[in-house]
Amino acid sequence: MIKEMVEGLSITLRKLFSRTVTVQYPEQRPKVPPRYRARIVLTRDPSGEERCVACYLCSAVCPTDCITIVAAEREDHRRYPEAFRINFNRCIFCGLCAEACPTLALQMSTDFEMSEMDPRELIYEKEDLLIEGGGKYPDYSFWEEAGTNVTHAMGHGLQDAPPSDPRSNLP
Repeated sequence: MIKEMVEGLSITLRKLFSRTVTVQYPEQRPKVPPRYRARIVLTRDPSGEERCVACYLCSAVCPTDCITIVAAEREDHRRYPEAFRINFNRCIFCGLCAEACPTLALQMSTDFEMSEMDPRELIYEKEDLLIEGGGKYPDYSFWEEAGTNVTHAMGHGLQDAPPSDPRSNLP
């Protein structure tokens, strides 16, 4: 027991007399890793339209129930969120919403500066979340991959084509 106490005190004394490292925050920004999970953003596809199809998967998977969506449909049968709200007072930044998003519309950015004095300022609407560009996946377009309507029989679409050589899938 004495040995552990001496070890702990020696570490404390070493750190006490070592030089401190202070980061001057607003001028010197900390370097965060690219996979850092911070602010949630809504992205756009390459044509500039929003990617979200209001499928409610993000709000269903959210453990704190901080995402609220109201869906609407355009005349060309494309769904979009008429209203999209995230309450960052409740959000735990787990990233489950971004993982559940089939269109890559919701993404976690590295922007960690979200402090506010008023908690009502941490309720972000669609206009606050929507950014220009595609985020981490700028060239992905869900509507080009999936299409708006089913125009072919099952198994006869571009994405349903079987491999030319069935053994090509083997390791």
